Amino acid sequence: MNNETGVLEMEGTIAKSKSQLVSELDVYLFHEGTLYQAYQMLGAHFVTSEEVKGVRFAVWAPNARKVSVVGDFNRWDGSHHQMERIPQSGIWVLFVPGLQEGELYKYEIITPDNTKVLRADPYAFFSEVRPNTASIVHRLDTYVWRDDKWMQQRKKIDHFKKPMLIYELHLGTWKKKADGELYSYREIAGELIDYVVSSGFTHIEIMPIMEHPYDRSWGYQITGYYSVTSRFGTPEDFMYFIDQCHQKGVGVILDWVPVHFCKDAHGLGRFDGTPLYEPIDPREAERPHWGTYSFDYKKQEVISFLISNAMFWLDVFHLDGFRVDAVSSMIYLNHDRNHHEPIKNKNGGEENLEAVAFTKKLNEVIFKHYPECLMIAEEATAWPLVTAPTYSGGLGFNYKWNMGWVNDCLRYMSLEEHDRPHHHNLLTFSFFYAFSENFILPLSHDELVYGKRSLLNKMPGDYWKKFANLRVFYGYFMTHPGKKLLFMGSEFAQFDEWKDEAGLDWNLFEYEPHQQFYDYIKNLHQFYKDTSCLWRLDHEQEGFEWINPHDSGQCVISFMRKGKRKGDYCIVVCNFSSRVYHNYRIGVPALGSYLEMLNSDSPAFGGSGQCNPHPIAVENQAYNNQPYSMEITVPPLGVTIFMKQTKKRGGK
Repeated sequence: MNNETGVLEMEGTIAKSKSQLVSELDVYLFHEGTLYQAYQMLGAHFVTSEEVKGVRFAVWAPNARKVSVVGDFNRWDGSHHQMERIPQSGIWVLFVPGLQEGELYKYEIITPDNTKVLRADPYAFFSEVRPNTASIVHRLDTYVWRDDKWMQQRKKIDHFKKPMLIYELHLGTWKKKADGELYSYREIAGELIDYVVSSGFTHIEIMPIMEHPYDRSWGYQITGYYSVTSRFGTPEDFMYFIDQCHQKGVGVILDWVPVHFCKDAHGLGRFDGTPLYEPIDPREAERPHWGTYSFDYKKQEVISFLISNAMFWLDVFHLDGFRVDAVSSMIYLNHDRNHHEPIKNKNGGEENLEAVAFTKKLNEVIFKHYPECLMIAEEATAWPLVTAPTYSGGLGFNYKWNMGWVNDCLRYMSLEEHDRPHHHNLLTFSFFYAFSENFILPLSHDELVYGKRSLLNKMPGDYWKKFANLRVFYGYFMTHPGKKLLFMGSEFAQFDEWKDEAGLDWNLFEYEPHQQFYDYIKNLHQFYKDTSCLWRLDHEQEGFEWINPHDSGQCVISFMRKGKRKGDYCIVVCNFSSRVYHNYRIGVPALGSYLEMLNSDSPAFGGSGQCNPHPIAVENQAYNNQPYSMEITVPPLGVTIFMKQTKKRGGK
């Protein structure tokens, strides 16, 4: 029975006993902040009550005077399906018989001051396509997954000791249809995933796809934390997308935003007429920089909501991990706020003690259930031990974005060549702290929007020098310790910054410099994945050794990346000047001869061809604190990578 007349006629059969609808233990755990699958209790669920099939609704609204479920089935009239409040709890429940999948609904809430408001369900699994805002009754147990092999294998992999190349993308602007319309999750799956695989990436990171009202918020201002955005299709369509990624060997990371939410009238803000999901103190609640509300980590029900949300995406959608947005804004009371009088915690400091406790608890819960999960912090300060376990005083993430490296290196790369010798430390400073955390080097969307220019357009010089600068920078990026992340479009050197209302400039592949740059990226990615010394000890000091960090006058650095086994290493030489250096001497650790394995100045990549085509003999002459040395050609604005010649590698 799904017509509105039938549902209205059956109002009198609504179950009277609230204990039949929700578990007392679940209610207790929810209020304690330890109900980690709260989405199974709250929201709209298909159940059978007293042998009658229907939908059970449950919502947390402790300060409401009255709550009703409204929808097409009762002509949006709150007098028909009034919810009952569980005693000693802020949870309201109702069983509505006869409802079927696809019904639209909201909660009609009478606030403490007798104002009537309509709210979307915070735990809704599906929502109307913007600009409409109703929740949709939807079940999530019908999709048949085919990624068993991936799910089993990922439990056995030590991702710290594996290559990781993350392709960050905004699903709405990776590519658009000719008429400007969006591709669905299913429509884009084949082309996008095949492209990711052929480009050599190991993971994709999707900017938030939880339901959000405004396209240009890029998903970071959310109204439906449990609802995959209907812009691109149904939850099952997104499951299909992830399933296809896994079947083709690509991991899926999702941006997640537990720091703030938007103020749209149907969302979480002042949900029951009072500050509920946000703090009561407006100084703590308001995020003026974004025009949003902060989450209140003092409320245990909010903790249950957020941790359950992370678990939901792992449980239901088979995600491989999260990049947790704006961690600095969570753990510091005054980050991005600019108050005249800073907020202080009970100890007089500016740390958000409750947010820190939440962050630790979040990671403990996730890793208890999913030890293989990627929990990546976007944390932009010097907060210590972000990626250390909580039992040793850390926040408990397993990766952190290295924002310092990004800022220093992009500042250096934007300098004119004659200024670079005076700022050489911008290239080398990161090695003082490179192993203090488990870092990911992020060349992300943050660097490419709102007048910041694309990576290519940040480079100085004429057209040729821009491409050469970007090639050497990308070679340095790929050989520097830490996992890698690159924002979409950067792999083919998109010239314009990211346009968040249009697709990428795929027409650039018609121009040789962009096609050659993409070929370089593919070659470099493959070499990186094939060369274990570039990632085997990414987070250990033993995996890196300087050869010469001090050649600032010539804008050259040289170093070794080392693997676990003796003799497993490569030598990297980066030249950030446009001069060619012939007979450039570098120290090496062993006699024999070395082969140039990759050179960004190859003509195939658009370079000038200053290469080392023949094996290079080592001389018995100590240099650069190494027992031996050799002379090489160092290409202009180029990176060269050498490995010792062996029988397996070009030897006799």
